[in-house]
Amino acid sequence: MAGFGTVGSGLARVLDENRQWITERTGREMVIKTILVRDLAKPRAWPVPQGATLTADPAVLTDDPEIDVLVELMGGIAAPHAIIKRALEAGKHVVTANKALLAEDGYDLYRLAEQQNVGLHHEASVAGGIPIVQTLKESLAGNRIGSLVGILNGTANYILSEMTSNGLDFATALGQAQELGYAEADPTLDIEGHDTAHKLVLLIRLAYGMDYPYAELPVQGIAGIDRMDIEFARELGFRIKLLAQVRDVDGKLEAGVFPTLVKHTFLIARVGGAYNAIRLEGNAVGPVFLHGLGAGSLPTASAVLADLMTVARGAAPHNTGFQRQVPPRADILPPADAESSYYVRAMVPDNPGVLRDLAGAMADHSISIAQAIQKGQHPQGVPLVFMTHAARASAIQGAIAQVQAAGLLLAPPVCYRVLQ
Repeated sequence: MAGFGTVGSGLARVLDENRQWITERTGREMVIKTILVRDLAKPRAWPVPQGATLTADPAVLTDDPEIDVLVELMGGIAAPHAIIKRALEAGKHVVTANKALLAEDGYDLYRLAEQQNVGLHHEASVAGGIPIVQTLKESLAGNRIGSLVGILNGTANYILSEMTSNGLDFATALGQAQELGYAEADPTLDIEGHDTAHKLVLLIRLAYGMDYPYAELPVQGIAGIDRMDIEFARELGFRIKLLAQVRDVDGKLEAGVFPTLVKHTFLIARVGGAYNAIRLEGNAVGPVFLHGLGAGSLPTASAVLADLMTVARGAAPHNTGFQRQVPPRADILPPADAESSYYVRAMVPDNPGVLRDLAGAMADHSISIAQAIQKGQHPQGVPLVFMTHAARASAIQGAIAQVQAAGLLLAPPVCYRVLQ
């Protein structure tokens, strides 16, 4: 095992507590022989398993012929890539939770695993304890997936839930998440949407057998969300969630990570706290909804253990869910051509004709307004809120640029998609 932090400690605990159950399920016993750590003297959250040894030398794991499986739980990209590659070259199966590595720099590892006829398993890389990887690879493999929407980051969901339910501002909710251990000291990956984007890239590969390059995926985080918009969304019957989204639009993939208004009656709008959820639509199965803890010691360890049990049963490697280990590039719908309904809030001076001018700018770009609300005076001006019918992203951007150029706004506008 490479890494003995939160998830590694959880895995050791589950292997110890469920040892007999695992043997009854697989017919084999799992033993941790060696654990790679950075600091041999650091106190551990769970005791080092009996008979296991700690090492700071990766070669002790990768070059030991008695070790069948490498479990990589280190995080990062460069160092884990080198260790996984060496393990695969030695003919060892690999289980990893490293979504960033697989999303940004994993194709040579898939090729190598295929050449060596070994597993490169990653159930724990997406949505913690929710079994979405195996679901897409096996249970729903016969379906064409029309769309997939997910809450894939518990930190962001906790922050938005606290802002919605308890009226906290963003900074206070983030600080609370850090105190509870839901957010890292540097929460950038979570709140800027990049962690969610890594996971979405992997889900697109599993669901569509296509590569949507991570660098080309539109990503918008939650750091700029104002409590004012949380309240307006509630008044309109919506909740704001950070969603990963992909759908097939006439053979092209439209995908991205965005703060999104979701009707309060939708199941995914009710997912609170640090939980994750995924809703997908298959052409045979119809809608499927999965919900569970997206991170944490034991939920993530549960996903790692599922992969280990797959290896223990001697299942043939089926690493990508497709015959090809390196998928073709997706035919991507240009983000500017993506259509959605929108929530738009503009802060404007309390002058006659402003509402007319804003509505006129939208009309100039063929945007149909479903609802317009003018709220009371705020310190920053008067908020005007528009709910639009479906419109292209390029049209929304054009209308916003027009009103900004006309000097109608007192602050940058807020614009969020609405989930249909």
